[in-house]
Amino acid sequence: MAALCVNTVTVHVLLSVFFLSGALDGCPDKSDLFITVPQGMEALSGSCLQIPCNYSTKPTRQQQLDSNTERFGLWLKNSHSPLKEENVVFDSSKTDKKYTMNITGNLSQNYCTTLFYNVTTEHTGTYYFRLKGSPFRASAICDHLDIIVKDSPQSPTIKISGELREKESLSITCSALTPCPHSPPKLTWSLQQDSANKLEENKDRTFTAIIQETIILSDKHDGYNITCSAGYPVNEGQGVKIKTAGDKITLNVSYAPKDTSASISPSVLESVGGLVNLTCSSRANPPVSNFTLFKRSRYEPMNISREGLFSFFATEGGAYFCVATNDVGNETSTDIYLTIKSEGELQWLLITGLIIGIICLIIIVIIIVCVWRSKSTNETAQQTQSQTGEELTVKESASKTEEENVHYGEINFSNLRHEPPPDSQRDSRQEQDTVYAQVKVSGTVNRSTYTSDGLDDLYTQVK
Repeated sequence: MAALCVNTVTVHVLLSVFFLSGALDGCPDKSDLFITVPQGMEALSGSCLQIPCNYSTKPTRQQQLDSNTERFGLWLKNSHSPLKEENVVFDSSKTDKKYTMNITGNLSQNYCTTLFYNVTTEHTGTYYFRLKGSPFRASAICDHLDIIVKDSPQSPTIKISGELREKESLSITCSALTPCPHSPPKLTWSLQQDSANKLEENKDRTFTAIIQETIILSDKHDGYNITCSAGYPVNEGQGVKIKTAGDKITLNVSYAPKDTSASISPSVLESVGGLVNLTCSSRANPPVSNFTLFKRSRYEPMNISREGLFSFFATEGGAYFCVATNDVGNETSTDIYLTIKSEGELQWLLITGLIIGIICLIIIVIIIVCVWRSKSTNETAQQTQSQTGEELTVKESASKTEEENVHYGEINFSNLRHEPPPDSQRDSRQEQDTVYAQVKVSGTVNRSTYTSDGLDDLYTQVK
């Protein structure tokens, strides 16, 4: 059925062109009326169609239309001749109208805007406007309007404005034709729910429904599908139905390398000289143009390869990393480490030897300090003993001198007593107890000066 409708439209258009070719050859000389309408309009079955229109007349006939002249508008289908009644689908001067149309424009001000209600696919065709006002009557044979009515709505259009590059601002607009501004479509999309719909008037005075969003691009938007859907309310039977159409675009966002990583296989070797494979990977748009592998050194990283895969025979362990670069930027991976066990054992032996050497050095230092302190102590003791010996010698000499001045004597007092008691006699047989008294004589005294009596005074033995 749809194919038949399309073919019918094609035939109507071709016939119109064929029959009007002679008249159009003389345009605009042979026409007294001219209209301005869109070149073609598309309507949705079950909805309405607003036709923006304004007209003008040939200057030589303008005097026939003054402000007091009552004017009427007609629409003719597939022919500009009003002689055939079937060609006239609308006449504002009559109450009985073939098509449900209404001229909403003010004809006295040269506006012929018309609202076409509840259009169907049968309304597809070529339309001509005719103006009559006594005594003026003319058809716009040089200007016509092609109307196509479809059962399905036209898909909305998604447009982007801005550079598709990360960190850049991108304006995204979804628009849909609005042939019936009194019942515009509802636009929705995947970027944001319940976006505000706006109705904008175009240069040809048709209308377009739009929604717009602005986003800051990132690598996550690359490959992102933006969908936009337009829902048109239409009359179908006794109720209202929503007919939808959608559009989709896929963003191709350029971004610097992301998720750059380096891997090493194997990461542990038993001894030096083993084969090691270093691999660098990243995601980017455009793809990575250059991978650079580096080895950490004491001063600055050392470039070892400009390929994403590098194989070598390891002579020492260490840290490695890679840098991925494309036209947008670059990114550096985290470090990975290669361990060589024998190298680690050698390092452990060196560290152990160093620790033992330090301990031995500390012990030697302690021994030297102890010996030095011991020697110092002995020398001090010897000096002290020497001084003490000299003091003792002096004291002994003084003691001997004093002993030379001490005199001892023993006196027996038994002969001086008469008749000692018996017990005393027995005790006399016993060993005599001698009591000594020491007298120190100061000064130099001549021993010859002492008499026997003096000696008795110095020493006494009591029994």
